[in-house]
Amino acid sequence: MINIQDLTVLYGEYVAVDGLNLNVQEGELFAFLGPNGAGKTTAIKALTGLLGPDRGSISVGGYDMEAEPIKAKSIMGYVPDVAVFYDKLTSIEFMRFIGDLYGVDRPRLHDNTMELFQKFDLNSFAHSPIEELSHGTCQRLAIAAALVHEPKVFVIDEPMVGLDPLHAKAVKKELRARSDDGVTVLMSTHLLNVAEELADRIGIIDQGKLVALGTLNELREGENCAALEEIFLRLFEGKDSGTS
Repeated sequence: MINIQDLTVLYGEYVAVDGLNLNVQEGELFAFLGPNGAGKTTAIKALTGLLGPDRGSISVGGYDMEAEPIKAKSIMGYVPDVAVFYDKLTSIEFMRFIGDLYGVDRPRLHDNTMELFQKFDLNSFAHSPIEELSHGTCQRLAIAAALVHEPKVFVIDEPMVGLDPLHAKAVKKELRARSDDGVTVLMSTHLLNVAEELADRIGIIDQGKLVALGTLNELREGENCAALEEIFLRLFEGKDSGTS
């Protein structure tokens, strides 16, 4: 469902992503890990069409991101690490705005919005201006808005930002449920326990390259470690980290 071939992204002479190859299958929940500055967010921006690659190709659901960007983006939901809103809109107005962008008919948009507001405890904020919402509430609204058109591919950068344990549980439950229903989910996270709990496969990136890839059991066997934290520390302890 996601196919990345030889992806290279440069910032001037700095190589942020270096020949990345990755395939994520339909219905797979894939976790992208790495230290600050490893290239995770840059790779995600290229995947979602926010950055053009300097080399390589990306396809989503069979659509090439450069040749058919509208078709590729139409089947994708995306939550960045810092979500962007129109702050003067209310939560319900923002959902309608996003739904209209994706061409969701109003009855379906209404039903999906009500279902997502229930799941993410947003009903009491439906008519509140976004500028008045807490960080955690905004994060839940961003996730709801990215799911309202029922995407086949869902990409989320740091899903648990600002969430308390109760709402984090709801988000984890939804990510797992969407994956089980056939949605391809790619999440980037610094929370190793979340990746350990949810991911079907895990990719660990450093200096723009995958340095480990596999199921949790495969990574354990490869590094002869029991816990993902131990695997991660073995790969990166003693290395200097840049900024993300």
